[in-house]
Amino acid sequence: MRTHAVVDSPCGPLTLVAEGDALCGLYMAEQRHRPDELTFGSPDPGADIFARAETELKEYFAGRRERFELPLTFVGTPFQRSVWAQLREIPYGTTTSYGELAARLGSPGASRAVGLANGRNPIGIIVPCHRVVGSTGSLTGYGGGLERKRYLLDFERGALF
Repeated sequence: MRTHAVVDSPCGPLTLVAEGDALCGLYMAEQRHRPDELTFGSPDPGADIFARAETELKEYFAGRRERFELPLTFVGTPFQRSVWAQLREIPYGTTTSYGELAARLGSPGASRAVGLANGRNPIGIIVPCHRVVGSTGSLTGYGGGLERKRYLLDFERGALF
C-alpha cells in the first residue's frame, strides 16, 4: 500500500511516496514522467518514513548531508534498477556522463538506454540523477527541469554558499 506526503525544499514542493516503510518516489512539481497522483496512495504526512526523509533532505539542503540513508524500493526493469543503483555511487559534488555510466554497467554502447533509465528515476535528488551530464559536460535533460539540475549541481559544488 502506498502513501504520500509533500514537503518544502529549495527546489519547490517535493512529493514523497512510500510503499510500506520504504521510499519509492520523490517527485518535483511539473516533473517529466511524474506518475498520475492517483498512484501515490493516500496522504500520510505523519508517517515515520516521511519524517526521516524530510530530515535528511533538510540536512542535505543545509550542506550537512552528502549521502542519503533512507530505505528505498524501486519499481522498474532490471536494467533501470541497475542504472539507478549506479547513480547512488556517483560521489556528491561530482558528475559523470551517460557514456561513463554505461561503461560502468558493462555496456559501453548503451549511453542512450542509460539516459532513458536516468530520466525515469523515480526518486530524484536522493538517487542523484542530476549528477549525470553530457559527454562534453553539458547539462542535458533533467526530469525536474534544467534550472533545477543547474541549481543542484551548483549547490553541491559549493557555489551557492
